Amino acid sequence: MSGGSESPDPASTEVLVAAAVRQDRSAKEQLLVRHLPGLEAFVRLRMGAALRQLLTAPDVVQSVCREVLEDLTDFEFRGEAAFRHWLYVRAENKLRMQGRFHKAQKRDRALEQPLPDASTFLPAYRALCSPSEQLDQRETMRRVEAAFDLLPDDYREAVTLHKLCGLSHAEIAARMQKSEGAVRNLVYRGISRLALLVDGGDTR
Repeated sequence: MSGGSESPDPASTEVLVAAAVRQDRSAKEQLLVRHLPGLEAFVRLRMGAALRQLLTAPDVVQSVCREVLEDLTDFEFRGEAAFRHWLYVRAENKLRMQGRFHKAQKRDRALEQPLPDASTFLPAYRALCSPSEQLDQRETMRRVEAAFDLLPDDYREAVTLHKLCGLSHAEIAARMQKSEGAVRNLVYRGISRLALLVDGGDTR
């Protein structure tokens, strides 16, 4: 399960990527629409509290997609999860660049961003820990993000790669240079701790 929605048909994604390589604008737009909810959720979670107050996830996502989807000439399609991971890695690189820029600029806190409409990426958040249906969208978003920020780095890495990127435990193990069993444990513990923090509401 990834992104809280039904997985796209891998063959269809492969066709779209092939068309995007040929600079088909419609194919690029379809790829963006298809991956936007999960990518936006991933970006917000990986931004961290400080950067989240200065940037909006849609701005970062649009920037990533403009850069990445404009040039797919060297990309080799190896499946839906691999394509999603490829997008997310580039989003994470963009976040690092933005973080260094804003740290250097010491941007005025008066320019902090208001909470966005969570409807786009909320399904992906609910896929992580299924918070109570009694919570409204804004409260769910706040609790999930605050709880995610409290997780250890390895937990955050394993959970997002598995639940949002859709990578297998074996693929994550290769990326994180850990055993597959260790990754399974990280994902299980990360999801469990996230659920406890969200349901408990104590994420200060």
